[in-house]
Amino acid sequence: MILAVSIVIAVIFGSGAFLILQRDLLRLIVGILLISNASILFVMASGLSRGKAPIYPLDGASVSDPLVQAMALTALVIGSSTAALLLALVYRLYVSHRSIDIEDLSTAEMEAADALERVNVTEFDRGFRDEPVQEEQADERELEKEEPR
Repeated sequence: MILAVSIVIAVIFGSGAFLILQRDLLRLIVGILLISNASILFVMASGLSRGKAPIYPLDGASVSDPLVQAMALTALVIGSSTAALLLALVYRLYVSHRSIDIEDLSTAEMEAADALERVNVTEFDRGFRDEPVQEEQADERELEKEEPR
């Protein structure tokens, strides 16, 4: 029985590790959840002992350890809240970029950073030139034409 539980936990953990290595963000989240659940199963399997419920033990009978159950319940709550947060982030990424593929998101972010850098460089260059830029000269000529004297 112990071998079967160990194999099941190993398969769940391996499946989660495989999914984390994929390019899709939803698969990454499912992989994180699988690894989290495999670790909870591991803690439960390694720490459980046979006995009565620890709420009201009678006559010195063996009691199961409540710490293992409390730790597993805490881990489940943390895992589910983390999953909700990650799913909300993936949804916002999908809304803004229309993709959840990591490569597409990386390309889009690099293009946005390059465009922002080009804008900042041209503004920086404009600030240190002695002569006005040709666009600024054209704007000044248009203003002179519009102003009545």
